[in-house]
Amino acid sequence: MFVGDEVGLDVSFEVARAGLARLARGGWLSGASEDAYGVGVVGLSRVGALGLTREVRVQTLELAERQGSAGLAIRWEVTGPGGGLFPVLDADITVHPAGEDAALLTLAGAYRPPLGTLGQALDRAILHRVAAATVRNFLSRVAAEITGHPGPAESGTDPSSLPRTPGVS
Repeated sequence: MFVGDEVGLDVSFEVARAGLARLARGGWLSGASEDAYGVGVVGLSRVGALGLTREVRVQTLELAERQGSAGLAIRWEVTGPGGGLFPVLDADITVHPAGEDAALLTLAGAYRPPLGTLGQALDRAILHRVAAATVRNFLSRVAAEITGHPGPAESGTDPSSLPRTPGVS
């Protein structure tokens, strides 16, 4: 399954690129991933996954720059007991210039639902929405850290109300 999201940033591309590199080097992405998965775990608890782990391991490659953008390749996976019940996400987090003092932060990735055919059916029914909400929450936290603006949890803002490009879930 494919999943993605994007957020407009009110900082220059140079600031956004430096911020993304800082987050990757400092291990911050793992903590934000655990917090974002918390949103997914709450959603999953409605279908009986209460008590499953949400310890997350995030692996990243060095920040790469190409054709006016900069990005990280990441692998995001839940570890520990119950970790096999969550999909592994392989994705690219990229910043693009969007004007003199603006940038666009995107995440584009793919995951395979666990549990074979049953997992695919659950994903179509509900879990893809949980995955999309988790990615949206994670990307909004990354954006808040890059820009220095309060994230959804600190400001009381629902991540779904952050600036988005139409047509991107």
